[in-house]
Amino acid sequence: MPEIKIRLATTEDADIIAELSRTTFYDSFAVQNTKEDMDKFMTEQFTLENLKDEVSDSKNTFFLAYADDMVAGYLKMREAIKPSQLNGIDAIEIARIYAQRDFIGKGLGGALMQKAIDTAIEKFKTVIWLGVWEFNQQAIDFYTKWGFKKFGIHNFRLGNDIQKDWLMKKELYN
Repeated sequence: MPEIKIRLATTEDADIIAELSRTTFYDSFAVQNTKEDMDKFMTEQFTLENLKDEVSDSKNTFFLAYADDMVAGYLKMREAIKPSQLNGIDAIEIARIYAQRDFIGKGLGGALMQKAIDTAIEKFKTVIWLGVWEFNQQAIDFYTKWGFKKFGIHNFRLGNDIQKDWLMKKELYN
């Protein structure tokens, strides 16, 4: 297993995160979606400029994960958006949690998830939540293993395709 280190990202890391975001998203979903929908999403919503803006936005918190000193994945958390199903509970979202393909199954996802939970607890959040594509069974299994439970669904547009995401949450103080 590689040695994993996670650090808070800064605006100086915007280029790295933007490129990592595009690569990991494409690797994760290109096989299950049409080329047209992936291209549309990547060129309209997941541009390098938009991703750099996300890193600079103070409502977002990014962490970079390194495995044996190589950038291997990242975590994006945000507090600004909360689904109505949470009924105003003080919550934080795992907006993205991705590992590069070569590091999947090597402990990186677990390290990033633990960082997300620790961050939520440090911020005194009651719930940590996320959205996951209903057909991404590997991710659903991972989140379930960490104690997340489905509490709703919402739509996610990938290109021209309207997809369903499960909303999953973990109670931090029960």
